[in-house]
Amino acid sequence: MGAVVDDVHTELERVVRRWQQLPLDHALRAVPGVMALVQGLADEAAAHAGLPSATVPDLGPAVLMDQLRVMVHDHLSCGLPPEPLLKSLTTLRRNLP
Repeated sequence: MGAVVDDVHTELERVVRRWQQLPLDHALRAVPGVMALVQGLADEAAAHAGLPSATVPDLGPAVLMDQLRVMVHDHLSCGLPPEPLLKSLTTLRRNLP
C-alpha cells in the first residue's frame, strides 16, 4: 500500500474514534454531512466502475461508520485517487461537532 492509502486508513480510524465519542444529539446533527460523503463515495465508485448510482440507505448513526468504512474500501479498491478521499475524511473529522 502507498503512503497516502495508509494515511486514508489512519484518518478513517480517527473519524470513527471521534464519532464514537460524540453525544447522540451531536451525532444526529452530523448525520447529514456524513451521509453526503458516504453517498458521494458510492456515486464516484459506481461511476468509475460503469455502474448506475444507487442510494445508500440511511440506517442511522449507529451503523453510519460501518457504511463509511465500506465506501472508503470500495473507493480505494476501484482505483480512484486516494488524495481527495484523504482530504474529505480530514475535513469531515474536523467538522464533527
